[in-house]
Amino acid sequence: MKGCAGNDAWCQKLFYDKYLGFALKIAFRYVHSYENAALAANDAFIKMFKGFKNFEIRDPEHIEAMLMAWIRRIVITTSIDYMRRESLVPEHVVISESVWSKPDNQKTGENNLMYKELMSLIKKLSPAYRVVFNLHVIDGYTHQEIAKILGISVGTSKSNLAKAKAFLQKFLVRDKNGNVLCFT
Repeated sequence: MKGCAGNDAWCQKLFYDKYLGFALKIAFRYVHSYENAALAANDAFIKMFKGFKNFEIRDPEHIEAMLMAWIRRIVITTSIDYMRRESLVPEHVVISESVWSKPDNQKTGENNLMYKELMSLIKKLSPAYRVVFNLHVIDGYTHQEIAKILGISVGTSKSNLAKAKAFLQKFLVRDKNGNVLCFT
C-alpha cells in the first residue's frame, strides 16, 4: 500500500488487477450497463490512487477488511456520481458472465443462479429504487446515510426501498415455510 500511496505505477497495477473484479461487481449494481460500470470503476480507482495517502491503518490485523470497506465506499459513491453525471437510463445490453459471480465464497451452482436472477431483477428497478435498494439491503447503509449520500429525505429513502421490495416480491416463489425457492 505504501507503493500505491507513493504513486508507484507497478504497485498501482497490482492493486488494480487484484481489486478490479470486486469494484466492477459493486459498480454494476448501481450503473446499468457493464461498459458504464467499467468506466465508473476506473474513475473509482483514480480516486483511490489519489486518496491512498489518506487511508489509515487503524487495526493491522484487519487491514484487508478495512481496505475492502474503503474500496466499496469509494466505488459506491463514484458509481452514484457517474449515474448523476451521465443521466443514465436503463438500456438492454449483453452482460458478461463474470459479473454474475457471487461476491463471497458461497459459489454453489444454486446460490450463483439465485444471485444472477436477483441481480437481473434489481436491474429492472427504476434507477432511484435500485440505488436505495442496493445501498440499504446489499451494502448496509441506514436511511439517514442514504439520504445524505443521495441528497433526498429519509422518508423518500424509506419509500423508495418499500417500492423496490414490493416490486421484487412479485417475482419470488416461496415454499410452504416461506423460504425463497426461485424467482419467476
